[in-house]
Amino acid sequence: MPTLPQFVREHLSDSREDVLRERVDGVWHGISSTQLQRRVDDLAVALRETAGLAPGDRVAVIAENSIDWLIADWATLTAGFVVVPIFATQALDQVAYIIDHSETKLIFAGTRLLASRIHDGVPNARSIVCFEGDGPDSMRALEARGAAQRASSGIDASAYAASSDLAAMAVLIYTSGTTGNPKGVMLSHNNITSNVAASFGYGFGDIKSNETVLSILPFSHIYEHHMIYGYLLSGVTVAICHSPEELLADLRDVRPVFMSCVPRIFERVLAGVQAKARSEGGARAKLIPWALQAGRRYMLAKLSGAPVSFALRAQYRLAHALVLRKLRPALGLDHVKFLCSGSAPLHLDVSLALAAADIPILEGYGPTECSPVLTENRFDTNRYGTVGKPLPNIELRIADDGEICVRGPNVMLGYYRDPEATAAAIVDGWYHTGDIGELDADGYLRITDRKKEVFKTSTGKFIAPSRVEASLKRSIFFNHVVVVGNGRSHPVALVAPNWPLVRDELKLSLDADVTTLAARDDVHTFIQHEVAAQTADLARFEQIRYVAILPHDLTIEAGELSPTLKVRRRIVENRYANLIDGLYKN
Repeated sequence: MPTLPQFVREHLSDSREDVLRERVDGVWHGISSTQLQRRVDDLAVALRETAGLAPGDRVAVIAENSIDWLIADWATLTAGFVVVPIFATQALDQVAYIIDHSETKLIFAGTRLLASRIHDGVPNARSIVCFEGDGPDSMRALEARGAAQRASSGIDASAYAASSDLAAMAVLIYTSGTTGNPKGVMLSHNNITSNVAASFGYGFGDIKSNETVLSILPFSHIYEHHMIYGYLLSGVTVAICHSPEELLADLRDVRPVFMSCVPRIFERVLAGVQAKARSEGGARAKLIPWALQAGRRYMLAKLSGAPVSFALRAQYRLAHALVLRKLRPALGLDHVKFLCSGSAPLHLDVSLALAAADIPILEGYGPTECSPVLTENRFDTNRYGTVGKPLPNIELRIADDGEICVRGPNVMLGYYRDPEATAAAIVDGWYHTGDIGELDADGYLRITDRKKEVFKTSTGKFIAPSRVEASLKRSIFFNHVVVVGNGRSHPVALVAPNWPLVRDELKLSLDADVTTLAARDDVHTFIQHEVAAQTADLARFEQIRYVAILPHDLTIEAGELSPTLKVRRRIVENRYANLIDGLYKN
């Protein structure tokens, strides 16, 4: 098994055009494998020979996705250093914590503005190199120094790669910190390369060389960090989406065969389709929601194995002819073979609605600590409602309390500078994921919730909040929802509405302040009814009796969401404790 720089070098050795592509000033530009390897080598030599760093030192990358992000990453690894990926959206106090805790010596920043913010707001930030511009502190200047050094002294960066240790730490990636300070997950070269080989060998055989994929998740997210190596292995062209705001335009330009996503993207796609239909009014306002519902019911009937009635089959055929078959080209997904979803639960209704529109979604599962993939669905044996089967080189078992435990070559080295947390997480070689799940008779895994997030009501019922939240997030009228109720008689919900759609639905004034709107009886009644409708298929004890309306979205900047958009429950519950208490006085 090669180290990561050896892996990159091996898969860039064949001369290929447009290994990576990105949009710059409205125009797509590509880079060949030869150009890419040259830039990686130039930067690696500069880092190793002129930056004052020693092998094993940590180098952080804080930027939105770009070709430069990957060059900085691969050059850092080639030079023998450890990459510390940090989300560009991470709050500065957490950036400061990560920089300090990881003992980072050099930081790559995506923009001058970000570099300035880090310089002013992160006390322990040392040398900062910026992707933008060509000044003395820019990546371009550093690459030029490396190129000059290579030309004058004949240094061969491949010698650095050849001397790298497969078992050594390569990536120090910090968990999202939903319950406290982030933990530094130490991943070795072998952790990542073995997981990439197993994952792409098992579940991605339908993606062929010379096809084009779209990369949308941040490279600082372990899943996309993993995927980029898999794309190299597959020989595809990777078109890089810089931000979610550019996703639809990039999809229509690129027409990819594949894309990995998180559930929120799929939820927003469906919400956007319905919202657009509502804004157009007329027949389409009713036709499109009806077609999506007909498609969902048809796919659910097929999934259950029960006979599909003649009436439902006829409804589906009509819905497909009038609406569903048009979604793929309208969204830029007409060449897609399948899409992948991970990182959080995807509601079955969402995946079935898209499947009815010939947009298959394959779910997978795995935590950062496992590099990250543990299970995958395959296209030819996809089982909706599950996250697939364990990869061939992974052992997986369900503990007596329902926790998923695993062992394999992809399990982390441990938590950086935290032996107690490491000992608690890895027991007798088995990593305890903290997730609750079950295996069906055919070996497919279902995730039911996070072990620490399941709460017990005062009536003795256990509730998995993410299950209830996934149902609520099907609504086009909700942006964020948080379900709470530990030790209480029943669960309640905090809801941050999609205010433009709520205004339109209730014919509210565009000038009205959202704080005022949140207090109105008609708005509260509407939101309460929507909550009841979305949770009607849950057990009685899971259904939401009372709702508090938040006038604003939960945000990363306020510390309420992690950079991966997971709710930081402890912070939200503490911040809105009085609001929650008020719901139980009804």
